[in-house]
Amino acid sequence: MKVLQINTICGSGSVGRITVDIVHALEEQGDEGMVAFGRRTGPEGIPTYKFGTDLDMGFHVLHTFFRGEHGFASKKQTGRLIEKIKEYDPDIIHLHNIHGFYLDVEQLFWYLKQAGKPVVWTLHDCWSFTGHCAHFDYIGCMKWKTGCGSCPQYRSVYPYALFKDNTASNYQRKKAAFTGVPSLTVVTPSRWLAGYARESYLGEYPVQVIPNGIALDKFHPVDQGLRRKLGFEGKYILLGVASMWEERKGYAYFEQLADRLPDDYQIILIGLSKRKMKKLHPKIHGVMRTNSMEELAEYYSMADAYVNTTLEDTFPTTNLEALACGTPVITFATGGSVESVDESCGKVVPKGDVEALEAAVKAMRSEPDKREACLAKASHYDKNERFQDYLKLYAKLLHEE
Repeated sequence: MKVLQINTICGSGSVGRITVDIVHALEEQGDEGMVAFGRRTGPEGIPTYKFGTDLDMGFHVLHTFFRGEHGFASKKQTGRLIEKIKEYDPDIIHLHNIHGFYLDVEQLFWYLKQAGKPVVWTLHDCWSFTGHCAHFDYIGCMKWKTGCGSCPQYRSVYPYALFKDNTASNYQRKKAAFTGVPSLTVVTPSRWLAGYARESYLGEYPVQVIPNGIALDKFHPVDQGLRRKLGFEGKYILLGVASMWEERKGYAYFEQLADRLPDDYQIILIGLSKRKMKKLHPKIHGVMRTNSMEELAEYYSMADAYVNTTLEDTFPTTNLEALACGTPVITFATGGSVESVDESCGKVVPKGDVEALEAAVKAMRSEPDKREACLAKASHYDKNERFQDYLKLYAKLLHEE
């Protein structure tokens, strides 16, 4: 079996790492895998094919900014990709993020409809069925159910169409392109996203949920004396982690929480920019972004509770990483964030309700230790088992041909 995956990047970022892990899982059972990608550089040790260029990405960005048409440029690069697909001749084509200034989606899907090969499409956000946005939960916009237009955030959120609202046209073009593929299966990491996919024009396809997994050999309880090193002994530590603390990640709620909690609580935020570090709330300890899983595991293990204030999310792996380190999770009832949390290992509070958040934090402190329950919950998200779910899906699709 040969599987070709397509994604914006390969080897870095959460989705880029998933593509590499799937190739390794294929190779371990004697099959072949390759990742075709459009941006940055790929890792060594696995078959990859980069078909995009920095210059083309720049033109695609300008095309999006000025014409409001994201995903409809990069025609030459997409042609190169299609030629590579023909040359490699995979049994399965597995799409991940096909947005990101590197692909002409109409050209790619025209080919997929002619190729007659089984296609798996893992949605990591909502871009595939909207006229613009990768996320819409924050503003509660449901125009995608009937057709977009007069977009309230086309200028303010990725992919940033600064000069023209083309969301109505984009929606219709994407609908025409993405429907009618003879053998396509949609995969989502959460039941929440699966529900929306079924309500959209992608609902004509089978939709399967395969949750994201994590490396349990990296994320597990560790004690390197970090609490003592930081001088936080005797404090009840609340941890927040984000790759970028933008508005939709709920940074403001940690500031409000810091104002409301007594001095024997300590908030630690990881992933802060230099700018945010300079303006940090005096009761918050800030840490800049780290890509070290070992360092993150130390912080998760030290924390008494992991707090996720996200206002828009598909299925955050940070919840899973915290649980794997034995740390209970308190999360807003946002998107798929609630799906890895129950009363045995954490608490779910209404989105944006800081009073409920404060109450949940204080209640958690008074409850019995939840470490074992957290570890039991995390065991369901072993990435090696989740990648086996993909291999089973591939085999099923080939058997059905």
